[in-house]
Amino acid sequence: MMRQRSSGLAVIAFAGVLAACGPLVQIGGNAKAPVSLLALRATAVPLTTATTTTDPNATVLVLVPAVPGMLQTLRIPVLTSDTTVEYLTGATWAEQPNREFQHVLADTIAAKGIPVLDPRQSTAASGRTLSGTLIDFSLDVRNPASAIVRVRFDAALTGVGKTPFALRRFDATAPVVSQNPTDVAIALNTAANQVAKDVAAWVAH
Repeated sequence: MMRQRSSGLAVIAFAGVLAACGPLVQIGGNAKAPVSLLALRATAVPLTTATTTTDPNATVLVLVPAVPGMLQTLRIPVLTSDTTVEYLTGATWAEQPNREFQHVLADTIAAKGIPVLDPRQSTAASGRTLSGTLIDFSLDVRNPASAIVRVRFDAALTGVGKTPFALRRFDATAPVVSQNPTDVAIALNTAANQVAKDVAAWVAH
């Protein structure tokens, strides 16, 4: 089945406003149930009509990226030093960051007119497959005066026969207005969409 998702607000709060009180970060997973959940949203303009094709080689299957241990969570990692990773208090994704990022990738590629297959629903063989590793998806406060978010994706594009023929790293950063969870998620959405646009241009080339 082809993916067709509409663009919308950069970040969706599913159940109200996130609490911003308390310390910036906390270690571990013993926090109370979240008041609301965060999600990414593709900012690419969707096509006004569905894209169809009779050539399966023109399709792209976008897989869920692999992630390192610090991103195997619904939390937002915070780099507080070169050797310390903590997690942002009050920030919880609706899905793991790699799945959120996969949606943005698929929607952005589809917005360029490239038929995108959903791996959860399609059993058809794709012409190409986009996979990779989401290396970084975090808030960096090592320099408190200029905190940023960073999204880094190591992409692999394979063709018919699933033989790797293209590898590339994509990287984007964005400043944060504040270290409030909603503001951090908006900045991550900005950086994620920049990476997705670069990936989509690479796939379309």
